[in-house]
Amino acid sequence: MDIFEYAMKMEQDGRKFYLELAENAENTGIRRILQMLADDELKHYNVLREMKSKKPEMADTRILDNAKNVFEEISREEEPAPVTGSQGDLYRKAQEIELKSKDFYQQKAAEAEGGFEKDIFSRLAKEEQKHYILLENIVGYVTRPERWLENAEWHHMDEY
Repeated sequence: MDIFEYAMKMEQDGRKFYLELAENAENTGIRRILQMLADDELKHYNVLREMKSKKPEMADTRILDNAKNVFEEISREEEPAPVTGSQGDLYRKAQEIELKSKDFYQQKAAEAEGGFEKDIFSRLAKEEQKHYILLENIVGYVTRPERWLENAEWHHMDEY
C-alpha cells in the first residue's frame, strides 16, 4: 500500500468513526460537530485521492469557528445532556487518533521531496491539530458541562 492509499484509508476510517459517534451522541450540538469532523475527513480523503494524479486545491476549513458557534448555541438552548464515562472515553480515543494522524502527516511532510507534497501534508497535519483541539473541547464539555459552558474560552482556538 502506498502512502496515499494508506492516508486515504486513515481518513475513511476517521470519517466512519465520527459518523458512528454522531449517531450515538445524545446532544444535538455535539452531534453536529461530530458530523462536521466526518465531513472534514471526507475532504481530506478527496485531497489525497487527487494528489495521486494531479495537484489539488486544499482550502482551509472553518471548523473551529463553526464549532464555536455550535457550542455557543448549546450554552443558550440546551441543558447539558447526561454523558456516560464511555462517551468521554470515545472522544478521548478520537483525540488519540487525531494526534496520530497529525504526527503521521508531519512525518510525511518532513520526508516529502517535492514542495507541493510537503505543503499538502503540512496542511493536513494542521487540520488534524484543529480536530484535536475541537475534541479537547468536547471532552471538557461532556465531562463537566455546567462549569465548561460558564468558563469556555475560545481564544486558544484562534491560533490554528
